[in-house]
Amino acid sequence: MLSIASIWDVWKREIHDILWIAFGVVAILLIIFSLSPFESLKATGFSLIVAPLAIILWRTGLFGGADALGLITIAALAPQVSLSQGVITPFTTLTNAAIFSIIPIFVNVIRNIVAISTHKNIFDGFEETRLKKTLAIFFGYRARNPKYSFPIEKSEGGLKKLDFSFRHAENAQFCTTSDTWVTPGIPYMLYITAGFVFQLLFGDIIFNIINNFR
Repeated sequence: MLSIASIWDVWKREIHDILWIAFGVVAILLIIFSLSPFESLKATGFSLIVAPLAIILWRTGLFGGADALGLITIAALAPQVSLSQGVITPFTTLTNAAIFSIIPIFVNVIRNIVAISTHKNIFDGFEETRLKKTLAIFFGYRARNPKYSFPIEKSEGGLKKLDFSFRHAENAQFCTTSDTWVTPGIPYMLYITAGFVFQLLFGDIIFNIINNFR
């Protein structure tokens, strides 16, 4: 399900609701025809506690609607299935996804360090503080031909300024201007999928890290 959603999101930049409806029906059928429907219903009900959080993240713009529906569908489908020692919980999928979403920061830093080391003036035309430039190095890069990225610069009085203002996930527009500072517009569904797969195989990233230091 998540693989289909991720491919759809990367290809079309949207996910049709029919996908969640179909797998929601599958979840209902699995509960009805399970060996212990009441226990399955209780487990699913407990797992669906994540639903209000997913909806809040969506309404505040931190999530897209498809991301919220994907997380809720995971909660309904697989609350007690895992290939690791733990169980599947949407909260762990969410925390794993949040950790995976940090990866682009390291990619941005490496990309910008390489650009600077080759004597490219990545801040040409900008009059900004050192703090803002540092933040830009972590959260974005200067793209000649941006595609599926969001702009983090604006023009004020003929001067270029870095702009880190919040953009709603449902309404943000991709950058179409060349030679612009942008932040990658990677679909969060990819992180959710990675977080779910990691949980299936290894469990909770945070708990694994903590246990390794004990």
